[in-house]
Amino acid sequence: MLEKHKVPHQFDRIARGYDLLSALQPGYAAHLDRSARRFPASEPFEILDLCCGTGLSTLALRRSHPRAGLTGLDASAGMLERAARKRELQDVRWLQGDAMDPAAAGASGPFDAIFMAYGIRNVPDPDRCLQRLWHLLRPGGSLCLHEFSLSGSLWSRSVWQLVTLGIVIPLGTLVTGSSSIFRYLRQSVMTFDRVPQLQARLRAAGYADVQVEPVDGWQRGIVHSFLSRRPKA
Repeated sequence: MLEKHKVPHQFDRIARGYDLLSALQPGYAAHLDRSARRFPASEPFEILDLCCGTGLSTLALRRSHPRAGLTGLDASAGMLERAARKRELQDVRWLQGDAMDPAAAGASGPFDAIFMAYGIRNVPDPDRCLQRLWHLLRPGGSLCLHEFSLSGSLWSRSVWQLVTLGIVIPLGTLVTGSSSIFRYLRQSVMTFDRVPQLQARLRAAGYADVQVEPVDGWQRGIVHSFLSRRPKA
């Protein structure tokens, strides 16, 4: 399987076709919108969109929180270039950096909320990453992980294998000319935390009020919103 430190380079290679692939995926934008709306927001609001990619998650945050201050951070220069071109996101502060240490890239906070879509699965040390994000949040601040985490049922595993092997990998290869990141996607989801394991990681890192909310459609039982907050005291 593709080594995690090589993932940003692979995203550079597919950045040009990423938005098209996402648009072809049923429910992709709607699911991001749903997770973004699950923040308990109050204005003024400062949000860090971690692993923002081409800004599709940032667009979801902008739609849900139109007056929030947004910072988008990603390790892939190619993905960030695409994000910065989006007309609706001209007021976003874009940073290139490692999700393992956002403060080193200039995202020092404190933030009222951190949104991380499809990112925690790709960092080399999820526990350390979560601990560092805890310190970037204001007391009472919210964290939302929008992530692939299989429910553990045979159905969810079977659907994931069928869709990725039969659709995602062939289509991704056709659009971008590369299959590496899509083969990595399939395997990384199969080996990543199931829902109870990721909940336990969040609690161990000091987060409170850990909740899990589903999405609908074919990704039900596959993609979830993991919601939590830094305690006020």
